[in-house]
Amino acid sequence: MPESPVLSLRGVSKRFGAVQALRDVDLDVNAGEVVALVGDNGAGKSTVVKAVAGVGPPDEGVIAWEGRPVSIGRPHDAQGLGIATVYQDLALCDNLDVVANLFLGREPRRFGVLDEVRMDQRARELLDTLSIRIPSVHVPVASLSGGQRQTVAIARSLLGSPKVVILDEPTAALGVEQTAEVLDLVERLRERGLGTILISHSMVDVMAVADRIAVLRLGRNNGLFDRRSTTSEEIVSAITGATESAVTRREARRREER
Repeated sequence: MPESPVLSLRGVSKRFGAVQALRDVDLDVNAGEVVALVGDNGAGKSTVVKAVAGVGPPDEGVIAWEGRPVSIGRPHDAQGLGIATVYQDLALCDNLDVVANLFLGREPRRFGVLDEVRMDQRARELLDTLSIRIPSVHVPVASLSGGQRQTVAIARSLLGSPKVVILDEPTAALGVEQTAEVLDLVERLRERGLGTILISHSMVDVMAVADRIAVLRLGRNNGLFDRRSTTSEEIVSAITGATESAVTRREARRREER
């Protein structure tokens, strides 16, 4: 009997006033799998992330964790389950060093004092495990490159030992070499057995590391592709709606009427 997905969304819908942001969205994420979530601006990608991360709970539908329905009403609920989210703005403190950023808000203490030795050791172990190369764990984050800053943000999300990591546009505004560093790290997350949701506008990045590609269009599912048996052109067609036909529109209308 196949294992249940670590994270599963069924019939998830979300409305903001008169705007239907999501309608009956389904999504599965398995352990050790990279699922790319793609779509045009306004397709609903960020709304899905917020629903899973506990920032904007869905109005309808079911979110299941390891096969059982769960309620994710706030970020603390998502973190408690084992869901870590790395947003596009990274939320790093430029004036603090790498160690301080990794442990920001959850610093270990010993006898009421910061356990800096333990923080330093744990930071080095984590960065070495992920093969993250930075000049020193004690340099200010402001001195790091964009790619290095992104890898630090991803490493910070792993301190809580999550099972699913959501990466929101991790390679946006990065150069070629920095993008390669981040994509290497995404592959190492898969090797560690984590489920990863990768949100990206770059088809090159998606085709390089994703196992499956889920397409959203106008708040709905519009295709699920196996990266090994599809092409960038097919995915772009699903994103733009070029694959829509009278038949698909009739099916969508019937689902709405149910």
